[in-house]
Amino acid sequence: MSPGGVPEAAVALAVRPAESLEILLIRRTERAGDPWSGQIAFPGGRRAAGDPSLVHTALRETAEETGLDLSSSGRILGRLDEMRTSSRLPPLLIAPWVVAAPHSIELRLDAREVVDAAWVPLAALRDPRATSELRFEREGQIFVFPTLIYRDFVIWGLTHRILEQFLERAADAGL
Repeated sequence: MSPGGVPEAAVALAVRPAESLEILLIRRTERAGDPWSGQIAFPGGRRAAGDPSLVHTALRETAEETGLDLSSSGRILGRLDEMRTSSRLPPLLIAPWVVAAPHSIELRLDAREVVDAAWVPLAALRDPRATSELRFEREGQIFVFPTLIYRDFVIWGLTHRILEQFLERAADAGL
């Protein structure tokens, strides 16, 4: 729980070297009552009572969801700004951690939580053709969200906000 009483969560932005730097995205399993059901996301989740830190939460959740043991094979590169969920979602304060992963690491998805995953080249996300928007209606209101699209992965909402911050910082660093 954060000092303000908001539940905490953490995600791992796993990056690996390739022809272009790649970042791991997952598609969450569809489950009734889960507001993030079926969405494209970074591996991660809520902080457990036994997690000594939020980086531990990000690494533990990544290992559980994808089989990537970044605590032994990865390297923490840094943390992005914390993000809060929108008012339409359960309140969460999310800490995004950037972690370098070796290129040869293999995914073992836990189907209870993740149905698909992809290592996405940053170049593909920076391509102007990847930019779009998602429109939907809820309770008589039209909502429009900026998106990035990679193959059949539509990245929007909180994941999009985190990814935009990462892409900006990566560009500033010359990546």
